[in-house]
Amino acid sequence: MNKLKRLAVASASAAFLFSVSASPVFAAKGDQGVDWSIYNGTAGQFGYASDKFAIAQIGGYNGNGIYGQYTYNSQVASGIAQGKRMHTYIWWQNVTSYAVADSTLDYFLPKVQTPKGSIVALDVESGYQNTDVILHAMDRIRKAGYTPMVYGYLNYLQNNTDLSRIADNVQLWLAEYPNYAVTPTPNYNYFPSFKNIGVVQFTSTYVAGGLDGNIDLTGITDNGYNGSTTTNSGKTTVKPETSTPATNAGQVANNTSKSDIKVGDTVKVNFSATNWDSGEGIPSWVKGKSYTVAQVSGNKVLLSGIMSWANKSNVEIVTTTSAPVPSTSTGSTYTVQSGDNLSTIAAKYGTSSATLASLNGISNPNYIYVGQVLKLSGTSSGYASTSTYTVKYGDNLSTIASKYGTTTASLQALNGISNANYIYVGQTLKVSGTSSYSTTKSYTVKSGDSLWLIASRLGTTVSHLQSMNGVYSLIYPGQTLRY
Repeated sequence: MNKLKRLAVASASAAFLFSVSASPVFAAKGDQGVDWSIYNGTAGQFGYASDKFAIAQIGGYNGNGIYGQYTYNSQVASGIAQGKRMHTYIWWQNVTSYAVADSTLDYFLPKVQTPKGSIVALDVESGYQNTDVILHAMDRIRKAGYTPMVYGYLNYLQNNTDLSRIADNVQLWLAEYPNYAVTPTPNYNYFPSFKNIGVVQFTSTYVAGGLDGNIDLTGITDNGYNGSTTTNSGKTTVKPETSTPATNAGQVANNTSKSDIKVGDTVKVNFSATNWDSGEGIPSWVKGKSYTVAQVSGNKVLLSGIMSWANKSNVEIVTTTSAPVPSTSTGSTYTVQSGDNLSTIAAKYGTSSATLASLNGISNPNYIYVGQVLKLSGTSSGYASTSTYTVKYGDNLSTIASKYGTTTASLQALNGISNANYIYVGQTLKVSGTSSYSTTKSYTVKSGDSLWLIASRLGTTVSHLQSMNGVYSLIYPGQTLRY
């Protein structure tokens, strides 16, 4: 999740204490899992084969307006495809009025792709807050058929909300960790002390390079999934209580035979994998990560990005072009799916790549992304010829980047923006030109490093390292990072 408060770790005097009412035994009690934002990519990332759940960010309100995360739908689908229980969270910053709360929930609740009963949490870790408005939002989430939770750091929540009232209403998802060393299992001696804690985020460095690790204390992550899993041809599958396009796409991918893997499908390298098809050892930083299939040859697949051949037995299907990630719009727009490019989309709709690029202000026709909405007809956006852009209400860096056929990381670098979630109405952004950051310095990643440790050592921020190097959370020894 957004790491705006990662340095504000609560005091080490906190002890493990939580209270919940008597309840049945849940299969999920004691399970570990992760949470994802846009920084974890379109397929998300698990830390270990034993992880059982993930909580994905759908978007949120940051004080400047509502913003979405284009990675949300595909993350939900890929998690379901891997047999994990998927849940949802919404960034909640400076939401101090009922009107803003209602407009935010009116926007996001119809777009939730996890099943009814699943968790929809508010990420309350920054900015101004209003306890009554939070409780109002909890009630709306509950009435919509989901399980409400509140996430945050204990000190922040106690200083900015009436946390006791909130905990009387919903289970809490609290974050607290003693350090930033790689932490695969929780340290129960350093758990936050409060009532009605359902989930604890016990580390932001679950694996080397950074990833949030969580543990379910009450079985709440079973909600929406009938509390059970089944095995299908050796695969773990989950049974959502209700279906959505994303869960359906995930289940189709889960049920697709490895013999049917196609170019354009996305696969994850199994944690148990040991060697590439060439016989060379598979490095640990590759395991658990997802890659698009570039070629298929017999029982092996070529993975884009790292251009290595893996045996099909060493990968798991995450998304398949047979089950597009929702949703493909009809009529005057089209939503980009995995494996798409402008040429194939243009051919499908009887137009040309140049026309689509012009209509959507895409300066680089080789750069489109899953979830991007393209106009198929109408008037040219005319964005590509403009070197600056003035931020309007409702904008975020991701949507601006898509208008100009560039990336969020490039806009951050061009404008010296360390936190991609902070832009403001009226701000003038460069969309082409020279980066505001110097690129003359570099750092070579060492064993045991994480982005947070490197940023602290170099006197910079994790967001700056991410924007300068196009990385999200995974880094590996020997990698060169610019700063």
